[in-house]
Amino acid sequence: MNNDKQEQTKPSSVQVISRAAKILRALKEHPKGLSLSQIAKEVGLARSTVQRIVTALEEERYVAAASLHGGFCLGPEIAMLAAAVHSDLKEEIRPFLIQLSSQINETVDLSVLNNGKVFFVDQIVAPHPLQATSQPGVSFPLHCTANGKAILASLPIAEVEKMLPEHLQKFNDHTITSRDELLKELKIIRKEGVAFAREEHIRGICAVGAAIFDRMGNLCSISIPLPSIRFYGNEEKLAATLLNTCQTINQHFNIKQ
Repeated sequence: MNNDKQEQTKPSSVQVISRAAKILRALKEHPKGLSLSQIAKEVGLARSTVQRIVTALEEERYVAAASLHGGFCLGPEIAMLAAAVHSDLKEEIRPFLIQLSSQINETVDLSVLNNGKVFFVDQIVAPHPLQATSQPGVSFPLHCTANGKAILASLPIAEVEKMLPEHLQKFNDHTITSRDELLKELKIIRKEGVAFAREEHIRGICAVGAAIFDRMGNLCSISIPLPSIRFYGNEEKLAATLLNTCQTINQHFNIKQ
């Protein structure tokens, strides 16, 4: 009888997994991290329960310390799992990226949203002496990159407001540092379907980006980064070619679904 009672009061393995999933989703929505008390409030569990689960998740590297001042965020193991999923996405989309790069003779990137940043998963490098390249696996800010803004424009406004602080990090004089100003630009991007970055992250580097969805409905973006000397005056042509490629990719996934 005592063993039966213990089994009834002890959380089942399925329940623990469900609670752990809720905690991971809560941390996903707060890339800067949450304290144990904040997590408990977000998921509706006792702080002691959250602490036990977070400790186990931390041991497996699914969560990590957010800062020296405490709190937790998603850990590196999540990125490794995401990379495994992204590898399938990369292989299916790569032929379209190669074709796009060949059409415009410029470098083309494939990115996804990962822990509040834009995460590069693939790149086709154009044969130019002067290039704008980033290694796959590198993360960049959302608010000042073309691929990042394309992703933000495809998210609900409430989610964007939660994800970004009111005052955004400044990288140079071209960077938008006001969230309200960025939200106004995102409205235009939603309408036109294409985002531009005009030396907002790195001086001398511009880009055009647009969002796509994979067969599971996951949000991605394709961007064309290039030196500003080859960008100005060509941005509309680049945007049109990019949008055509994105439309073809979306049709490809829809047909195969």
